[in-house]
Amino acid sequence: MGDKIESKKAAAKANVSTVPGHLGVIEDEKHAVKIADEIGYPVMIKASAGGGGKGMRIAHSTSEVAEGFGLAKAEAKSSFGDDRVFIEKSSSIPATLKSRCSATSTAT
Repeated sequence: MGDKIESKKAAAKANVSTVPGHLGVIEDEKHAVKIADEIGYPVMIKASAGGGGKGMRIAHSTSEVAEGFGLAKAEAKSSFGDDRVFIEKSSSIPATLKSRCSATSTAT
């Protein structure tokens, strides 16, 4: 699916709006928690090389970030051979509902 970290960096450089988050190296669980606390909950921990929902974890608290960080890295490594993850703000609205609302609001 490509390198999402580099893709988001390129989008930001081109002044394209992206979901707020951290795109640098996340050293460990403590660093992940610090980032999530700065972004605000809920957050999504995502595999940079991911796709199809693999290597993704939503976290609503520091304990969920600490646990989800390790799980997301392990799943990313086994699924994609790349354990890099990034953290971004997560919406509490399910994606399926967002797409339905978007489609409804643009329908004529």
